[in-house]
Amino acid sequence: MKIALGSDHGGFELKNEIIEYLKENGYEIKDFGPFSSESCDYPDYALKVAESVKNKEYDFGILVCGTGIGISLAANKVPGIRAALCSDTFSAHATRQHNNANILAMGQRVVGVGLALDIVKTFLEAEFEGGRHQTRIDKLTAIEEKYSK
Repeated sequence: MKIALGSDHGGFELKNEIIEYLKENGYEIKDFGPFSSESCDYPDYALKVAESVKNKEYDFGILVCGTGIGISLAANKVPGIRAALCSDTFSAHATRQHNNANILAMGQRVVGVGLALDIVKTFLEAEFEGGRHQTRIDKLTAIEEKYSK
């Protein structure tokens, strides 16, 4: 499985912890940056990851900023992206099963490393259930199409 990652300075340290975890567990990863903890703008990295997932270069994306809010908002501006901000494993599991989320967002200032790695594991191992949930995803896509004109 191929995973794209990005952050801003507020999520830099947690992103690096996640990268190590993913490498240790056999995932193919691409770090879109940043590559230091110097101040930077989360939309730049959210866009790189979201476009790579949208274009099917990567199976999923993981984004981290201070709270996870800004970076998830930015990623969700890309049509076809369903970035879910999760700070617990139940939400990570449910968003894959029900929302077919393709990007996980987290906040370095919100979750500790141990919990974050559990969230990542849960998100990547859960599967979309389809069925009635696909109908809802189709409605989300219709909203995107309506306002993307």
